[in-house]
Amino acid sequence: MLALAAACWLPVVPAAADEPKAPVLPPALTKPAPENVEDLRAIQEQVKLVLKKVMPATVGLRIGQSQGSGVIIDKEGHILTAGHVSGTPGRDVTVILPDGRTVKGKTLGSNRGIDSGLVKITDKGDWPCVEMGSSAELQRGQWCVATGHPGGYRPGRTPVVRLGRILNVTRSVIQTDCALVGGDSGGPLFDMTGKVIGIHSRIGGSIAANMHVPVDTYRDTWEQLVKGEVFGGRGEPYLGVEMDPESSECRVARVLPGTAAEKAGIQVDDVITRFDGQKIETGDDLRAQIAKKKPGDEVTVEVRRGDETLTLKVTLGRR
Repeated sequence: MLALAAACWLPVVPAAADEPKAPVLPPALTKPAPENVEDLRAIQEQVKLVLKKVMPATVGLRIGQSQGSGVIIDKEGHILTAGHVSGTPGRDVTVILPDGRTVKGKTLGSNRGIDSGLVKITDKGDWPCVEMGSSAELQRGQWCVATGHPGGYRPGRTPVVRLGRILNVTRSVIQTDCALVGGDSGGPLFDMTGKVIGIHSRIGGSIAANMHVPVDTYRDTWEQLVKGEVFGGRGEPYLGVEMDPESSECRVARVLPGTAAEKAGIQVDDVITRFDGQKIETGDDLRAQIAKKKPGDEVTVEVRRGDETLTLKVTLGRR
């Protein structure tokens, strides 16, 4: 059994141009499974290094009668959490640091469609923080580490650690076999260099098949979250197309009647290549761009129809 321990940590400092871009991971982490005791020891040592970085930034959150988890990602005290944990903007938050100290915070924005949320520490301080990684670069089978406060924060217990693998990843969700229970919601998922790659959202069919919000979605909607906007979910902007799941492009398989897409002239087999000036390669790309908008927004949609490229004006509807 791996011995997982925490130690003190100094905040991550961005690397200078002449420093290595990424740490070199032990070969044991690239294998489909550990092959011997030496592999297990190498994985254990790497987990210890990760925990030195991440434990001080993993926090408990108490909002009203509810408890959840979160992770501090900058010196100013911004905390990534789940949208169902942060809830309504402007609520008082008690942020519980791993040593039991409490500081004050406020809830900011949330994306109900993907379950991302943001909290800000309002007390003054130089807060321990971790670096945000890239969820777009994740691969199936990749090792990862989950921390959080299952059952809520408990005095004398450090954030609980679970080691696991990535089962599947898209732009909208990461699935892992890291065991999660209630209270873990909003806690961080790390890669094996100690960078945040996701935030715990919900339990899947079992406690070892769980869903996490990809960290890239926080970057994509950062301004909205910081401003305290609530978006996504019911009443979210709606284009009205279904994409072909077998296509490697963003190819339209169905245009729903009476929707913004039909009114704008989008047709079956059109390949959407740009949305509001942003390049679109997949259906996930399109969904991510639509999520940034509001019902009633007018955007341009560029489609490839046979040998033609058309630019259509679309007024987004409401789901």
